Amino acid sequence: MKDLVSIITPSYNSSDFIEDTINAVLSQTYQNWEMIIVDDCSTDHSVEIIQKYIAQDTRIKLVQNQENKGAAEARNKALSLVKGRFIAFLDSDDLWLPHKLEEQLAFMKKHHYPISFTAYRLIDEQGKDMQKSVQTIPFVDYNGYMKNTIIGMSTSMIDRNIVEPFKFINLRTRQDTYLWISLLKKGYKAYGLNQVLAIYRVRENSISANKFQAARRVWHLYYGLEKLNFFRAFYYFCHYAYNAFKKRI
Repeated sequence: MKDLVSIITPSYNSSDFIEDTINAVLSQTYQNWEMIIVDDCSTDHSVEIIQKYIAQDTRIKLVQNQENKGAAEARNKALSLVKGRFIAFLDSDDLWLPHKLEEQLAFMKKHHYPISFTAYRLIDEQGKDMQKSVQTIPFVDYNGYMKNTIIGMSTSMIDRNIVEPFKFINLRTRQDTYLWISLLKKGYKAYGLNQVLAIYRVRENSISANKFQAARRVWHLYYGLEKLNFFRAFYYFCHYAYNAFKKRI
């Protein structure tokens, strides 16, 4: 029997994009999946759109928060409900190419990898190809990731048979970055599949699009949460800034 993949999607006011995201999952060549969407108290028509799909496919499940708690808590809620051996993350404005799950699962199972990520390309808010892609490296450990936060959240997959239970720290931003820091610090490695299998949407009003704010939050992770001494934090941060700049040019 094929392994079940649990797909986790936090959603907040995503009515402009959630339909395309769900369709990207429905179009997967690998079909043994469940998709858990946690709506974080949206005020638009996101829930109605999601419910339309639930009526057509019982693999899609919706959990509704009664108050806005942020993406970290939304993902943690979904983590408490997953049934699959493998966990894949897909944000509500991102997309997958049709062979994403099939190719990544084969990659992980062949090598018994605990965590994997793939290359991805960028589109703008209107869905126009930005003619940019982010390639992977063969693997990244804690030291490497602190220098290069290369794991795209919507490209990642975790094998629960290998990786011990985990949760996201309750941060409003960069909770995904800190997840990888915490898992890699325990000795796991994340392995890169250098095929473009995901599409990341760059939104004008997104927090990650503000380079200064993003850099400031990464510094807080290194110096504040990781409690590295100033010189070690600065060393990692300089590498991070250089690699982040390379991704955007």
